[in-house]
Amino acid sequence: MNEKALRILEYNKIIDMLEKRAISEIGKKMVRELMPSTNVHEVRERLEETREAFEVVLRWGSLPFDTTHDISDIIKRAKMGFTLQPVELLRVNSVLKCARRLKEFMNDGNKEEICPIIYEVVDSLVVVKGLENEIETKIISETEISDRASEKLYSIRRSIRDKNSKIKEKLQSMLQSYSKYLQDPIITLRGDRYVLPVKAEFKGSVPGLVHDQSSSGSTLFIEPMAVVELNNEIKELMLKEKQEIERILLELSTKVANNADYLEHNNLNIGYLDFVVAKGKFGLDLNASIPGINTKGVINLRQARHPLIDKEVVVPTDIRLGDAYRALIITGPNTGGKTVTLKTTGLLTLMAMTGLAIPVSSGSEVSIFNKVFADIGDEQSIEQSLSTFSSHMTNIVSIINEVDEKSLVLVDELGAGTDPTEGAALAMSILEYIFEKGAKIVATTHYSELKVFAMEKEGFENASVEFDVETLRPTYRLLIGIPGKSNAFEISKRLGLGSDIIENAKKKISQDAAKFEDVIQALQNKTMLLEKEIEEAERAKRESVEIKKELSEKKYKLDSQREKLVQKAQEEARRIVQQAKYEADQIIKELIELKKRSEDAACLKQAEEARRKLNQKVDDIYKNTKKEETIDVEEQLDDVNVGDEVFVTTVSQRGIVLSKPDSKGDVQVQIGIMKLNVPLSKLKREESKKKEVKKTGVTNIIKQKAQNIETQIDLRGQTVDEALYNLDKYLDDAYIAGLNSVRIIHGKGTGALREGIKQALKKHHHVKSTRMGDLSEGGSGVTVVELK
Repeated sequence: MNEKALRILEYNKIIDMLEKRAISEIGKKMVRELMPSTNVHEVRERLEETREAFEVVLRWGSLPFDTTHDISDIIKRAKMGFTLQPVELLRVNSVLKCARRLKEFMNDGNKEEICPIIYEVVDSLVVVKGLENEIETKIISETEISDRASEKLYSIRRSIRDKNSKIKEKLQSMLQSYSKYLQDPIITLRGDRYVLPVKAEFKGSVPGLVHDQSSSGSTLFIEPMAVVELNNEIKELMLKEKQEIERILLELSTKVANNADYLEHNNLNIGYLDFVVAKGKFGLDLNASIPGINTKGVINLRQARHPLIDKEVVVPTDIRLGDAYRALIITGPNTGGKTVTLKTTGLLTLMAMTGLAIPVSSGSEVSIFNKVFADIGDEQSIEQSLSTFSSHMTNIVSIINEVDEKSLVLVDELGAGTDPTEGAALAMSILEYIFEKGAKIVATTHYSELKVFAMEKEGFENASVEFDVETLRPTYRLLIGIPGKSNAFEISKRLGLGSDIIENAKKKISQDAAKFEDVIQALQNKTMLLEKEIEEAERAKRESVEIKKELSEKKYKLDSQREKLVQKAQEEARRIVQQAKYEADQIIKELIELKKRSEDAACLKQAEEARRKLNQKVDDIYKNTKKEETIDVEEQLDDVNVGDEVFVTTVSQRGIVLSKPDSKGDVQVQIGIMKLNVPLSKLKREESKKKEVKKTGVTNIIKQKAQNIETQIDLRGQTVDEALYNLDKYLDDAYIAGLNSVRIIHGKGTGALREGIKQALKKHHHVKSTRMGDLSEGGSGVTVVELK
């Protein structure tokens, strides 16, 4: 990637901002080494990592990181046979502990479906529980080893404590005996040996070894002969303690070396996870989104914001390039936002190629370029005796020598700094040359000749930055398709320049130029008016979509309630039939029993009674099965009154009449919260309730499909061939059932199933359009299909 373009577009500042979100040494190092990639597969994988990081940060805030240190050098020292110090062992332990906690965290719940890439990395971490527990129990702090690190160490330290107690007891008794010879009645240490502070003039009165004296020479620190042997024993024990500690540390260091491969793997991958989460935090802080990626040179940035401008004041703008045109020429007044547009285009492209979310609205798209060139700003050099024009031309020459069809070229004020006529001609020639090379171009200029050039040249398009003459302030909005107007006369007039001077100046410009500026002004006015109308239309569209959604939800609830009622009625009918069947069986048994008995009058009477009960039960069953009723809407209405309850045939719903028929014959009817104007001919009155006639043929099939079809299908775990077969059958059923849209769940995984389904949906005759699911619908693991 072109280093100069990275510097001009301030890519390093993005890296600095991202580095602040990483907490580990390895994570920060990965951020510093991060560069844009020209491999589309790598870029998509990086962006998918960032998308998963969004999920992690939004759902859980972060991952449970317990370490920030890079233990690579510690592992190397252990492998070379060095003895690690307690502080180093504690850092090793922090990596082991972090790996264990990450695995425990990711195995809790369905996190594999939410973030499969991150889950896979965490799943690869190795838990070395034995080594973790051993370090945990043996190392107390960076300077202290636990007494229980070994039995021998415990025994040595207990002996040291016993010897110290004995010495203190002896010396305590000597404090009273030698009190008159002591400078102070205290016990002190010199060189790890217990001594008494004796006045120099009484040196011979306290037999023992002199270890030190005060700076004034008035005090000698004498070790009494009575404790010399005990001090010697403590010294020996302290040497043994040191040896045992060395042995314990060496033993732990050897175990670290034996697990070096696992530790290196954990160390690197924990740093990588920190790096990925940092990308998520950075994107969310910018209120960014994941763009689509292509290799066709198409850039479509919706509501793009420059990430280095305060998000509270930055004005979003739409930037398009590479589809209908390959070169965009931006004109307009100074401080209007032309340069910011250039930098936003270049910087967001670099960020996306790096795998970072970019501050744009959803639906934005960025292309992968092999090279990004930028000539922005004044880089004149006094040392090299280069003027502004010379400096720009030096940059342009280097761009021309390297540009190709996979390049993005950003040029600010092309041809400026020299004679306007020659500069404009040179600018047109340079743009034409770069365009013929196949590169995508965004350039800014003040030259009117370039506005005409962009209007006449195929593949070029004009754009301008909007300027409010009334307030003398730019709006920073980019208007594509309209060349910019300088507004010099209007601005000068608003600032107080005399009208006679302005009128004289107008006479000095050619009539063609003046007319051209007037045309531009008219276009801008029409565009602003059109944009307002589009905005109103969009608002009306959004409102209609909301109403449609609300009605769909209400219809779904009504359908659900109806299905539940039907199901309940069917269950009740089955219960009644079963009960009746049981009672009928009992009656038949009684009849058979009666037949076997004598045929006297009493028996005949019982038989007749049993037959009567059976007939009665059959009549009851018939009546119960008549309870399922539907609305008879066969009576056509000639007139209605306010308050009448009617059946609206156009929407198959009951409603209340709110008005008499108007001159057109329309009646206002309220259905739930909705008020509709309906022709009188579409209204009918309910007369009675009759059993719904069972539908047959195609109608029955459609009804069954509508009742049984789900609004989504889960194809995860299937082969591509199995999934495509089941998908085709499901789409046929969904289409027959009249569904508007369905969700295809294919998961993320390797992407093979998702790609196969994507290709099949493009060709399917029932499919109107497809889109990837948003975060609430399952993200890239779900495709939402709109049916015809």
